[in-house]
Amino acid sequence: MRRCLTGTARPLTGNALFLEYEDVLSREKLFAAAPIGPEDRTALLDAVLGACEWINISYLWRPNLRDESDNHLVELAVAGNAAWILTGNTRDMEAGELVFDGFRVVPPVAWLKEDD
Repeated sequence: MRRCLTGTARPLTGNALFLEYEDVLSREKLFAAAPIGPEDRTALLDAVLGACEWINISYLWRPNLRDESDNHLVELAVAGNAAWILTGNTRDMEAGELVFDGFRVVPPVAWLKEDD
């Protein structure tokens, strides 16, 4: 988050990912034990989105990932010319029928170690 907010990383977002963020943040059960409330979560999302580059998806790639609802992440990476997709679910993201070599799919911890 720090890299995104300081401008050293350029996060991408689009309509599908934005809606997914909003959906997850509205699930009160997920945040029952969280130290911040809904207003602070909204402020944090606003800050992150302020650091993001909005990408319009004009061509829908269907890499046929195990979880079809993750296809939008590949579409966003392709449309935004991303170097990385950061996810804890690398196995499912790399199991698509279409192969893209323009970006790497890695867990966030591997990306953070890139500059170490």
